[in-house]
Amino acid sequence: MKITKSLNSLYGEGLKEKLGEFKKELLKLNVQVATGANTSSPGKLKQTKKNIARILTMLNRQESERQ
Repeated sequence: MKITKSLNSLYGEGLKEKLGEFKKELLKLNVQVATGANTSSPGKLKQTKKNIARILTMLNRQESERQ
């Protein structure tokens, strides 16, 4: 819930920057899983995917409001 409130205050470029950060984090987590290394928190992968979906939803909503 906390992440959603902080994302709601961002628009356009801010959301795209956060999206890039989450995608980099997801890549790191996927590498950890693939190599068999223990992740710091097992739920982090799922939460990161959800955050990416939230940002994409917000970007699509903002785009549809412009049109």
